[in-house]
Amino acid sequence: MSGRASSIDSAEVERFSRMAATWWDPKGPMSALHKFNPQRLGYIRDQAAKNFDRDPKKLDCLKGLRILDIGCGAGILSEPLARLGASMVGADPAEENIEVARTHADATGVEVDYRATTAEALAEAGEKFDIVLAMEVVEHVVDVPAFVDSCATMVKPGGLMIAATLNRTLKSFALAIVGAEYVLRWVPRGTHQWDKFVKPEELERAFEDSGLDIIGERGVIYNPLADRWQLSSDMDVNYMMVGTRK
Repeated sequence: MSGRASSIDSAEVERFSRMAATWWDPKGPMSALHKFNPQRLGYIRDQAAKNFDRDPKKLDCLKGLRILDIGCGAGILSEPLARLGASMVGADPAEENIEVARTHADATGVEVDYRATTAEALAEAGEKFDIVLAMEVVEHVVDVPAFVDSCATMVKPGGLMIAATLNRTLKSFALAIVGAEYVLRWVPRGTHQWDKFVKPEELERAFEDSGLDIIGERGVIYNPLADRWQLSSDMDVNYMMVGTRK
């Protein structure tokens, strides 16, 4: 396999490295991600159960599945997936994030194989997974098609790639940038760059060009009355996409 150019944005890595120590604080800079996490986890579980003929109600419904959480941060998604039985590999280019992730996993007794590395390096090493996750990562890389291709290369035949990201619309600028960063201050200012948000058709093209068939798309919206996130047909701001390799 020829060398893969890195899709890593060093400025983005540095930004999230500075928040490493606060990843697990539900009231800290990552509070919005903590609230969003149950919807991500449920969607991944249900898609995996459907694809691999599992019962999503079973506590070990992901047992035997090897899953990669690329851009895992400090592991707030990797850990609950591991608790559902998955053989988890959590990868992040920020050493600081991986150190926090390992410390937290050791303290809670959850087994996750955390690695300070990139999608490109893992693909070069020939790693293969039943499911590859790129959750809230796509909008932080410098080359979306190249990043998706590296991720897709690691999906086993019959496996899944699931991505969650932000749509590039005026609505997302108003809600995800102005609202979330400047008005409500859910996330630190500068967390997102609107011009790096990815339209669904752009992500679809990247999936398909990498040999994946799109089998699911779903929006995620915030319900202020219930103070929680929920799945929706509205993909104007947050959305998730699932592809499979036949």
